[in-house]
Amino acid sequence: MTGILAKNRAEIKDPEMRAVYASTLERMIQDGKKIVALDADLMRAIGTYGLLNKYPDHFFDCGIAEANMVGVAAGLSTEGFVPFVHTFGCFSARRALDQIFMSCAYAKQNVKILGSDPGVVAALNGGTHTPNEDIAALRAIPEMTIVDICDTVMASKLLPQIADTYGTFFIRYPRTSIPRVYDESMEFELGKSVQLREGKDLTIIASGIEVSEALDAAEMLSQEGIEARVIDMFTIKPLDTAAVEAAARETGAIVTAENHNMHGGLGSAVAEYLVEHCLVPMERVANMDRFGDVGSLRYLMDEYELSAKFIAAKAKQVLSRKA
Repeated sequence: MTGILAKNRAEIKDPEMRAVYASTLERMIQDGKKIVALDADLMRAIGTYGLLNKYPDHFFDCGIAEANMVGVAAGLSTEGFVPFVHTFGCFSARRALDQIFMSCAYAKQNVKILGSDPGVVAALNGGTHTPNEDIAALRAIPEMTIVDICDTVMASKLLPQIADTYGTFFIRYPRTSIPRVYDESMEFELGKSVQLREGKDLTIIASGIEVSEALDAAEMLSQEGIEARVIDMFTIKPLDTAAVEAAARETGAIVTAENHNMHGGLGSAVAEYLVEHCLVPMERVANMDRFGDVGSLRYLMDEYELSAKFIAAKAKQVLSRKA
């Protein structure tokens, strides 16, 4: 749609996502925000190591002690700081889960947790480092906000908004280069999805790296005369239920696409709402309850049936049910 999608997005060579994270933190610090960034011995991995000596009062390496790091962040929050906490998504969702619940969410602290390399983005790090359960685990915690960032434009615009919004956040965040989706002028509102493409036959609701794949799938379908609406549901919790219901009523069929286990993520959230408010045929593209594996991102996208061709196939499947 005009003014939203980046032109020639397949040809854009963005900086790595971690570079945008580091530069955005630095910009917020320079703007006078009380930002502190904590890491679990992964500052080189997330791109903040170069800022450690430059801003020694704002950057802290807590070592490989993720649970303790979250507790430290909660303490800093009580003193009025805005802590951004980073570790790989597998460690934040599993190893520090109790501290996120007790010290952050339950205690109503202002902590922003960055879980990097979600799902297949873990790539060569392998199955032990592949977080496919992070949304499911954290979505069950009351008052959590969960965001799945899809490109560098969204990262640079949303991170300051998250810093300015009180509460405990979980941010799914790829570290390296991923496809560009948005024009640089795009603005976002937490809790509100973005409709990227119009369509009357069905709606594809995607998040994270699946947004670009959903757009590619919609192009494939268009060549066969099928017009798919595409929605970027970047805020998983709270879900933009108004957009979900409008899509269901106006297009009559839904496909969700997510880089996460089929249980407890975006697809589950959408299905839970639809079954109570507007029941329509629905199919899901997700990790079908499998452990992670080792490989390149593109290999894993195909291995776990997350790429555009699989989204297009699910779209045709849901249309047969709609008929």
